[in-house]
Amino acid sequence: MQEPSPGSRSAGTTLTLLAALGFAAVSTLTSIAVGQGTSLANVLTWRYALGWLVLAVFVRARGYGRVPRREVVLLVVIGGGGQALFVGLALSSIAYISVGTLAFLFYTYPAWVTLFQAVRGAERLTARRVVALGASFAGTVLVAGTPSGAGTAPGYWTGVVLALSAAMLYGAYIPTMLYLQKDHPVSVTSALAKVGTAACFLTWALWNHTFSFALTGQAWVAIGTLTIVSTVLPSIFFLMGLIRLGPVRTAIVSTVEPFLTAAIGAAVLAQPMSARMIGGGALIVAAVVLLQFRRERVA
Repeated sequence: MQEPSPGSRSAGTTLTLLAALGFAAVSTLTSIAVGQGTSLANVLTWRYALGWLVLAVFVRARGYGRVPRREVVLLVVIGGGGQALFVGLALSSIAYISVGTLAFLFYTYPAWVTLFQAVRGAERLTARRVVALGASFAGTVLVAGTPSGAGTAPGYWTGVVLALSAAMLYGAYIPTMLYLQKDHPVSVTSALAKVGTAACFLTWALWNHTFSFALTGQAWVAIGTLTIVSTVLPSIFFLMGLIRLGPVRTAIVSTVEPFLTAAIGAAVLAQPMSARMIGGGALIVAAVVLLQFRRERVA
């Protein structure tokens, strides 16, 4: 594998950090929008509908080829429906737990990917992976605490279960989407998936009678920021960083994301970061690094 130049590494690292910062703000921006009196379903409907619109304009401008109808259906239904399910579960948890706790619990998804791939027989469970899985699950216990722990808020364990369920679903979603989008540009498949995601959240909002255009100015600002800064731009920055750094370095640089999420939540929402949370989060992130690291041959 050819080593990237120092300039390319520097640019790739900067782009990946910008992507991580954008993604890290999702939970906080969602909390701000919901705090303005609208429902989570309505916020997510507008986030993904506007995200689809931006991507659709980009795809049209680039003149990408048409996707076969059967693959369109799969990307909208499976890609969009799957995304709606894990995003809905994850962001529903912030009614019960802090955005920092959500960030670290959700970041166990690489461990779930490894576990699912091992169960399927697609990957071998090596000693290094076993150590990484142990670190990840030990970190989860530290972040979440124990069921008998005192001082937990009402509904706390509901939030923990929602966050971990989202991580497990995302662990299954990643290999599924890698298969579905293998023959098409990411911007095209992402746009199609967002159609399905927006439709799912619109259905939810209509079902609970919360779909509305009448939002406060602050809610619209939060949703607009979610769409551009935390959905469209970080996706682009991430891919640009990936091209320059390769998958291993990109994954390792991206491990700052849960720490950034916790820091943003602490700064904007005044949610505390405990030593237990940081310690458990460090174990989870260490597991991600172990799972991503590969020995690279030197020519």
